[in-house]
Amino acid sequence: MGVNHIHTGTVAVIGNGPVGQTTALLLARWGVRVVLLDGRAERDPIGSKAICQQRDVLEVWAAIGVGEQIAAEGVTWDTARTFHRDHELFSQQFVDHGQSPFPPFVNVSQARTEELLDDAIAQQPLIDVRWGHAVERIDQDASGVRLECTTATGTVTVAADYAVLATGSRSSELRRQLGVGFPGRSFDDKFLICDIQADIPGWASERRFYFDPEWNPGRQVLIHPCPDSTFRIDWQVPGDYDLDTEAESGALDTRIRQIIGDTPYRIVWKSVYRFHARLADRMRVGRVLLAGDCAHIVSPFGARGLNSGVGDAENAAWKLAFVLRGWADPSLLETYDLERRAAAAENLEVTSATMDFLVPQTDEQHARRKAVLDAAASDPAARAGVDSGRLAEPFWYVDSPLTTSDARRPFAGRPDRGVSPVPVPGVLVPDVPATVRGQSCARLREIARHGVLLLHGSAVDPAEIRRIALAATSAPIRLHALADVDTSGLLTAATKAEPNEVWVVRPDAHIAAVVDGGDPGALAGALRRAVGADVTVGERRVG
Repeated sequence: MGVNHIHTGTVAVIGNGPVGQTTALLLARWGVRVVLLDGRAERDPIGSKAICQQRDVLEVWAAIGVGEQIAAEGVTWDTARTFHRDHELFSQQFVDHGQSPFPPFVNVSQARTEELLDDAIAQQPLIDVRWGHAVERIDQDASGVRLECTTATGTVTVAADYAVLATGSRSSELRRQLGVGFPGRSFDDKFLICDIQADIPGWASERRFYFDPEWNPGRQVLIHPCPDSTFRIDWQVPGDYDLDTEAESGALDTRIRQIIGDTPYRIVWKSVYRFHARLADRMRVGRVLLAGDCAHIVSPFGARGLNSGVGDAENAAWKLAFVLRGWADPSLLETYDLERRAAAAENLEVTSATMDFLVPQTDEQHARRKAVLDAAASDPAARAGVDSGRLAEPFWYVDSPLTTSDARRPFAGRPDRGVSPVPVPGVLVPDVPATVRGQSCARLREIARHGVLLLHGSAVDPAEIRRIALAATSAPIRLHALADVDTSGLLTAATKAEPNEVWVVRPDAHIAAVVDGGDPGALAGALRRAVGADVTVGERRVG
């Protein structure tokens, strides 16, 4: 599970939620010591919260030993149905260019995800968990970070080389100390969540979204299946909605009965929340990185919150590890801000467009929504305009300074809903069963996550490629012939790789470059660029 057992440096991870837990485990996997701090006295497993985990996130969790179990325990679904009133407009399937062992999505409560991550942390000697440590002040200089924490017995100071702030959306004071703004907007309507336990045949393996159903006129309802015959129902409700009043009057029971009829049920959890759309104006301040809801908040339609936070965690972990292990210059961390703010900005764009369709703000938006929904009932072409939330997908680092673009393989732009993009530089390499030394014992992305992976064609001299790679970077390199690893041929077919090519894959399994194996300068340049050397961010040189 780990890369190796050497450890160097310490990172303080502030916030023991799933983003902080994932960051800590990934850092420990790279041999980095972690102090994991949380102001709470203990974990508070309440409600389903973030339930919908995307395939590529499950695979990140597999690298730290929990992905398979989360997938096994969660409810697998591969169909997303969208209705207008009682008429089904369309259903969405999911297309993978590889052969991942994980389903497109699984639903499992955040509480269970945290429990499994806790179990993994308990087995990791490099992680020091400290509950009851509320970080009140962050100071930093050229030598490291110092965190002033309030505990039950007084104030203590925790010192580390770097820190990752994963304290959730309510992080205003720590953001203020760092000089980080959190601009954005809030929506007037509220959303009611009920987790109900009930036996509803036919709904256990699909997500259902209803526009303007007769039992919630003028607004929306979203239904997700969860383990143990539990269903999460989200109703869009007016801004003045009062849950306590509705529960006491019996109107909440009526609301639920309008969906499930006379089926017996019990409420497991209920809550009301308001949506926000906000993005920190920086995600790196010196030695401190911001991750998850601390850095960005989006509406949950599309399940882009926690899934994106795990993307933050992986990006932060490999870059911090490379810096601490001496494999990269500290300025590599500037690309964390660049790449993950771009990912958050795309999530904000996608989810804000969804919210404008769900909760129109102007007469023009109301008119457009009505016209699209009315037309979609009979016109398949109009259904592309129905926005019930574009579901979570990884971000594609095609414009990153760490990516070497390839004119022969340009990024074609955002693909259709549910479709993975064609493999090009900046995109995740397709996951396929992989063979190493003649034994089928791994997945390709599992191999990639041990360093920088080089896949070469049959016309390339591996000894020469190894010589160039070792001269270009001190980072761990894995070199494999594509034909030896890809015995199924799936990867070769998906990438259309040529015999003279070398594919450079980053430690987070994103393709960094595709170069001619006969051009030593091109390969050396792409490798150095992939780890942040000889790179410029804006007007600033990185590395």
